[in-house]
Amino acid sequence: MLRSKILSRTGTVLDTFVKNIPLAKVSGAFLDEVDVKILIGYATYQGQTRQIARHVADHVVAAGHAVELLETSDADDIDLDRFVRVILAAPVHASEYPRALTDFVRDHVEQLNRMPTLFLSVSLSAAGHDSEDWRGLDRILEDFSSATGWCPGRTEQIAGAYRPHEYDVFRGFIMRRIIARKDPEAALNEDKEYTNWGALDQRVDFWLRS
Repeated sequence: MLRSKILSRTGTVLDTFVKNIPLAKVSGAFLDEVDVKILIGYATYQGQTRQIARHVADHVVAAGHAVELLETSDADDIDLDRFVRVILAAPVHASEYPRALTDFVRDHVEQLNRMPTLFLSVSLSAAGHDSEDWRGLDRILEDFSSATGWCPGRTEQIAGAYRPHEYDVFRGFIMRRIIARKDPEAALNEDKEYTNWGALDQRVDFWLRS
């Protein structure tokens, strides 16, 4: 596997994962010269969703697929017709997804609804088993779909991470209350990751086979 920085025609540098392509062909190449099949787009706040997207990209490449990975904020002019599948990932904050994701989906909704898609919704609510939290996640997804017109082919709720040193005062107060309720044994001043990487791989594999 080769991981390389490749320039798009707009000059944007993207993290691109390419399998079995010689370095001489990839170095300095334009993206449309590479046989990219799966787009993985993400929006992030504290970086956990970026970590999840990169993990998924590595896993998908290991399964034999070519992948293009980029933030949705850098994807204004991307042509989804170059891809056969799309994975989007974004965190939930204050019952909403990031504006960068919402704008991307609205701009490409017709293409997305014609393609096999997987949406990874990242939150701390997904780390627990509280029925009201899960109903809340369902409502957030329904509101998102109504606002954008996109109906993901498959949605997976993925547990995120608790990063107290990266929150502002207001968000920190809210997150500490959530963690104290969900995980009473957690140290409120220490980072803690709740993402189950093995389960994530299994869900991605199921989608790839569908």
